[in-house]
Amino acid sequence: MDYKFDFASVIAGLPELLRGCAGTLGLALAGMTLATVIGIGGVLLRDSRYALWRWIVIAFVELIRNTPFLVQIYFVFFALPFVGVRLDPTPTAIIALGVNGGAYAIEIIRGGVQSIAKGQVEAGQALGLTRLQIFRLVVLTPALRAIFPSLASQFILLTLTTSIASAISAYELTSVAQRIESDSFRSFEVYGAVTVLYLAISTVMLYGFAQITSRLFRYPVK
Repeated sequence: MDYKFDFASVIAGLPELLRGCAGTLGLALAGMTLATVIGIGGVLLRDSRYALWRWIVIAFVELIRNTPFLVQIYFVFFALPFVGVRLDPTPTAIIALGVNGGAYAIEIIRGGVQSIAKGQVEAGQALGLTRLQIFRLVVLTPALRAIFPSLASQFILLTLTTSIASAISAYELTSVAQRIESDSFRSFEVYGAVTVLYLAISTVMLYGFAQITSRLFRYPVK
């Protein structure tokens, strides 16, 4: 084997790679926020008394879950301009990540909501709570406690999915790595370092979600 390892380009490009990590985390956090909003809103509409809203949410979930994320982000970036909607790469990536993650969040949150006993809802009604108050206080909070580990795993997957945003030149870790590799031709070294950085990002996310679980979703409830 004649290949000689040379990490000089990685060391020189480390500040840019770290900024790429920040870009990845920024995209991930913004995408998670949008996905959470879509997830909660989708659950409300999915159980609406109006059939049209229910079918729209069902169709949305099936469409997103059964098409590749790359196709989705290309659609937002390349197809929407034909109807007058033009977005820069970063907003495009956030919207695509949020929509993709939201489709999965709807099903995860809905599973938690359905696990809540009917008697708890009836107790809320007996106390005179509004439908929205019952959903927020009696249903959603206990449901989130039950499904938070699954939701956290989905959000970590969403964080790693940000790498696909490099296809539209959004600023994140993979796009930075591609530029460094194209200048240095040191593919093994560059993508080996990027693998370690993605592992570090995932570890930080895991730690953050563990802290949220211990502070907000621990038992017994105080």
